[in-house]
Amino acid sequence: MAQSTATKKTKTKATTSKKRATPKKNLVIVESPAKAKTIEKYLGRNYKVVASVGHIRDLKKSSMSIDFDNNYEPQYINIRGKGPLIKDLKKEAKKAKKVYLASDPDREGEAISWHLAHILDLDPKDKNRVVFNEITKDVVKDALKEPREINMDLVDAQQARRVLDRIVGYSISPVLWKKVKRGLSAGRVQSVALKLIIDRENEIKNFEPQEYWTIDGQFQKGTRKFQASFYGLDGKKKKLETNDQVQEVLARLTQDQWAVTKVDKKERRRKAPLPYTTSSLQQDAVNKINFRTRKTMMVAQQLYEGLSLGSSGHQGLITYMRTDSTRISPVAQGEAAAFITDRFGATYSKHSNRVQNKSGAQDAHEAIRPSSVYRTPESVAKYLNKDQLKLYTLIWNRFVASQMTNAVYDTMRVALEQNGVIFTANGSQVKFEGYLAVYNDSDKNKMLPDMVVGDSVKKVKTLPEQHFTQPPARYSEATLVRTLEEIGIGRPSTYAPTLETLQKRYYVRLEAKRFEPTELGEIVNTLIVNFFPDIVDVTFTAEMEQQLDAVEEGKKQWQTVIDGFYKPFEKEVEKAESEIEKIEIKDEPAGFDCDLCGHPMVIKMGRFGKFYACSNFPDCRNTKAITKEIGVICPKCEKGQVIERKTKRNRIFYGCDRYPDCDFTSWDKPVGRTCPKSGDFLVEKKIRGGGKQVVCSSEDCDYKEDKIK
Repeated sequence: MAQSTATKKTKTKATTSKKRATPKKNLVIVESPAKAKTIEKYLGRNYKVVASVGHIRDLKKSSMSIDFDNNYEPQYINIRGKGPLIKDLKKEAKKAKKVYLASDPDREGEAISWHLAHILDLDPKDKNRVVFNEITKDVVKDALKEPREINMDLVDAQQARRVLDRIVGYSISPVLWKKVKRGLSAGRVQSVALKLIIDRENEIKNFEPQEYWTIDGQFQKGTRKFQASFYGLDGKKKKLETNDQVQEVLARLTQDQWAVTKVDKKERRRKAPLPYTTSSLQQDAVNKINFRTRKTMMVAQQLYEGLSLGSSGHQGLITYMRTDSTRISPVAQGEAAAFITDRFGATYSKHSNRVQNKSGAQDAHEAIRPSSVYRTPESVAKYLNKDQLKLYTLIWNRFVASQMTNAVYDTMRVALEQNGVIFTANGSQVKFEGYLAVYNDSDKNKMLPDMVVGDSVKKVKTLPEQHFTQPPARYSEATLVRTLEEIGIGRPSTYAPTLETLQKRYYVRLEAKRFEPTELGEIVNTLIVNFFPDIVDVTFTAEMEQQLDAVEEGKKQWQTVIDGFYKPFEKEVEKAESEIEKIEIKDEPAGFDCDLCGHPMVIKMGRFGKFYACSNFPDCRNTKAITKEIGVICPKCEKGQVIERKTKRNRIFYGCDRYPDCDFTSWDKPVGRTCPKSGDFLVEKKIRGGGKQVVCSSEDCDYKEDKIK
């Protein structure tokens, strides 16, 4: 009896233990902890979502890490510092019911999943890869219903780029270290971008201005005045190149009455813009909301990964932000059509958006758009910080505009004539605003008074003005990205890091938001142009990009592409090492002595630009930053001079030269006067539309002076 009871108790314990056993969960591995947090809330208790925090394997930093004797095989190692994370991932994978690899939906993300599969002993041919172009509940759940195999074409495309960039960087950089100075680097896209900047600088230096003249006139018909400009003489268009030619024209004008000799009225349509790609978003962010390319990508990543929207929980606000496709899914088109019809009316909705992608576009996912058009900027404003809201508004407006009808204008062009002198005037007025209802990127209406041939108009005044042709402008971040994209150099993910590296290496500096090459940049460019011409040849580099794209499409083997590049490149490296003579960057006299030891100070070239250093180095290690006085006494201590300084990221600010005794700083330039209303110091502030304005430095004071051009 006792034995039977004991047996029963044992069975009961075993049964209870079995019931309480924790059921296995599905493991989902993403790249970012922020994304993991968002997705785990969508999937519920049967899933655990963890982050790999980017790559977990890579090439060694200390060596080339490519086996040239074994078909360019990359020699990967686990990234230093990620040992504990890898251990945790292995532990979670071992106890998981199923492992899903959900890194980003691009080449880099596919490679991360492949590396994870290797480390976690997963079969890359298993269907364990899931991708989502947007992080919303429905999209994430649907993706997990249709896992696929790891796409080895995408993985090979990433490996090809990584190996190619490693070969270029780790072959040329040591040459630069030996022949110029330590810490320099060269890269495939980076070197082309540097050459573009320097070529533009040379164009500017060699530019010879040409004189030309314009004659603008103000005319009046009835009570309405309008502007017209000189077009030509005796029925032909004519350029005015000298003042003598201007005087000949003016000599013909003997009266104030002019005849209207031609009137053209047309209807013109302006196409709605395409939705954003990575490149066009970066360009607009620079021009419209003053975001650097790096900042644009950082904020876009936050919007993609998801933010807390109050009772709606975590939501991914935009689709994946690395793309050069302008495609929009039919579901998103339908949602946008319904939204536009409801808010603006059926005549504003395009209903479909058949877009032809440019050649070579990576069409794996859509254009950048809001994950839901109904999530308007106004509705999410209170949950977003200032930068997130600015960028989201830009993306939302552009997407909605892309799904709206074209704007329609009534245009009018008239010709006015007197004694063979012809002036022309143009006017336009929006007839139907279409997409302009949400995305007004057009000029203001400029309507002319109604006129017909034979009418007479009165000249109010004429204004001759001398001009000189201007050199091409230096590249801004926006124009450089646009140029790289147009010539087929680089891809969406490369633009921001390329521009950052150029500045970090001090090959270029950003002055007034324009790239200006440094002396160091010009030295490096000259060496690369002379000894590695293919690296900076636009046609060659663009063709290489196309070959790398062919790897992604499964049309070429990545080792074949690398081999075709490396064989001639290897000879160029050998030639450069033997023929380039050591370049000595000489120190410049600073013009004053060291305040510690009395030896002359010199100007040295450092990794972050020029600086003052004692010529008695290494016995004396005194250094000073090169500063620029602006001629204003410090408004705080009233003893020191205000000088122009720069942050580590090269942003200009103003501070007292008595720092740290005086801690005065200002982002805006002090002008040396006090505000007549508050008594605080006045500053020069940049304003929208260009130009500057003197305003009070106090946020509580509204004092402003006239705009400075």
